[in-house]
Amino acid sequence: MDLQLDQLRALDAVLTEGTFDAAARRLNVTPSAISQRIKALEESAGVILVQRSKPVRATESGLAVLRLARQVELLTGDTARELGGADRPAGRPARIAIAVNADSLETWVMPAIARLSGGICFELHREDEEHTTQLLRDGTVMAAITATATPVLGCKVEPLGAMRYQALATPNFAQYWFPDGARPGSYANVPMIQFDRKDDLQFRHIRAQSPGPIDPPTHFVPSSNAFGDAVRLGMGWGMLPDLQTEKDRAEGTLVNINGRARIDVPLYWQQWKLDSPALSAAAEAIAAAAATKLIQPS
Repeated sequence: MDLQLDQLRALDAVLTEGTFDAAARRLNVTPSAISQRIKALEESAGVILVQRSKPVRATESGLAVLRLARQVELLTGDTARELGGADRPAGRPARIAIAVNADSLETWVMPAIARLSGGICFELHREDEEHTTQLLRDGTVMAAITATATPVLGCKVEPLGAMRYQALATPNFAQYWFPDGARPGSYANVPMIQFDRKDDLQFRHIRAQSPGPIDPPTHFVPSSNAFGDAVRLGMGWGMLPDLQTEKDRAEGTLVNINGRARIDVPLYWQQWKLDSPALSAAAEAIAAAAATKLIQPS
């Protein structure tokens, strides 16, 4: 295949922005030019890469070429910055797309990457840690904080540590719903907070305590901070990370509904196998923060 850089950039822009018009604005060309580049790229590849829908979507073949387009763009930008000297511009900052679970995003990831923000533009995708690898597979992101230790094809993986979660509620809630403590079978009618339908932490806790299927009344709160607020307001019990609740537990405003029951969720850093200074800098920043914020193996 004879793949041209401007064609690959057009594909990246179209699939990132969702429309040919938006892609044209991003690349400062006409929509007709974008259309011609995509058509030429498809002819060169011999397959359809883009579904002309609203928004535009990649075909399976398109996802493969999209990964290549973003890898080439990252390496091209790294080279431009390396060639740039003190007397000439070094080009645009690198753009690094990372998939991050909500609790990590709200507690320790932002301070880790903030110091790199002068030279790297971050595109963060919030996704459950059990599902971030899908964004790596389809080329949406270059790296991910994930609960999966098995590397995605074309990626490498490093352990970060574990986030510790406890089953917490307000003292009044715990006393009302669990007067004799949270015992097997006592969860069925107790209000529960769940992030979304991908969030399995609460049910992991229930399965460890109670045999058989249980369908408790559930509030869905798809925000890490709002999830914590819902528990603090007495709407239900939920699995909250220690990083988010240290003060609450110290002051007694939140208590563990089942003694010291807890779940440690191992996290891993997965990234494309690329020799990219920008991607390496992001990996180092994440690893350094994780070493101080996450539970490390003894």
